Amino acid sequence: MRHDESAPPTPRRPGPAAAAALTVLCLGIGVSGCGGESGAQAQPGQGGAPVPSSATASAAASPATPSPARTSPAAPSKKPASPSPSTPATSSGPLSGKTVVIDPGHNPNNHLHTAEINRQVDIGTTHKECDTTGTSTNSGYAEARFTLDVSHRLRALLQAQGAKVVLTYDDDRAFGPCVDERARIGNKAGADAVVSVHADGSAAGNRGFHVILPASVRGGGADTSKIVGPSRDLGTRIAGLFVRATGSAPSNYIGGNTGLDTRKDLGGLNLSTVPKVFIECGNMRDPKDAALLTSAGWRQKAAQGIADGISSYLME
Repeated sequence: MRHDESAPPTPRRPGPAAAAALTVLCLGIGVSGCGGESGAQAQPGQGGAPVPSSATASAAASPATPSPARTSPAAPSKKPASPSPSTPATSSGPLSGKTVVIDPGHNPNNHLHTAEINRQVDIGTTHKECDTTGTSTNSGYAEARFTLDVSHRLRALLQAQGAKVVLTYDDDRAFGPCVDERARIGNKAGADAVVSVHADGSAAGNRGFHVILPASVRGGGADTSKIVGPSRDLGTRIAGLFVRATGSAPSNYIGGNTGLDTRKDLGGLNLSTVPKVFIECGNMRDPKDAALLTSAGWRQKAAQGIADGISSYLME
């Protein structure tokens, strides 16, 4: 995606560590059959950067191995009313008492408000654009429409388990929100987990999904030190269960086929004080991925995989 404030990272070609890295990812979350339904690995895209060794790839996934003693970051004792659309949870369920914020990437009308979305905002370590237009398939299916659709499906799945769900926006504003406001919505909600839904806009041949984790960042208004560990746990669980639900392979051009990538240049992560990840569900510019992303049936599977990952994290 041309998500939030920056262009996609430089593509990387996967190496022999791919199968081992995915195995570590699956074992790390303890999911039986994880990856077994994903089919063959996607073909490598075009890229020339070095590929992590199997030890490096394993290290990317293994820190997220859940521990029975895991303690989530403290949330505010009082959760202020959300400034964004939310709907009530069911009265009971395994996620009763939990708050999840879903952040549908971009806004379908951003392209009509270029001056507003190009405004610079403070992301703690530097300044970036308020938001971007996002990408689209070659046939014109906009990322912002995809993210809203998946987010609505995800909301329904989480609410059925008793969670309170807040959307950062619900196609109810002319543009944005800006990336700093998106982070504040999750923070003010005292969210137990936040997931920002996206799709990538890379070169054809680059396929698969990846989950973006916050790097350790401290500067200005940014301090991710308390959320790096919990966010990695959340992201690893989503990655493993996304494979199981969708049959999609991890990205063949980012993350060394682990399905995980860590970044420090995204305001939506830098400014978060609660566990948060991004998920790039696929590459809209690749015809094979685009066929999945434009399928309502596959989008339901994508929502299910994300919901399963969130539930696994929150019920640990």
